[in-house]
Amino acid sequence: MKPSKIRDQSVQELENERTRLEEQIFKLRFQNAVGQLDNPLKIRTVRRDLARVRTIMNEKLRAQASAPATEG
Repeated sequence: MKPSKIRDQSVQELENERTRLEEQIFKLRFQNAVGQLDNPLKIRTVRRDLARVRTIMNEKLRAQASAPATEG
């Protein structure tokens, strides 16, 4: 998932995406433990997507929190 695509989403959409990615990581780790995962590299890509979503979500939340303070 590209950062530019993530930045276009709202905070609520990012929260939904974060939840979806966390569930996907859980399922992939379970499949890996059982030995049913065909491509273990998928875990890494999903983890990195999750990190991107969390980072951009935190950036947006910080921007919202600091915006009213700078206006006053």
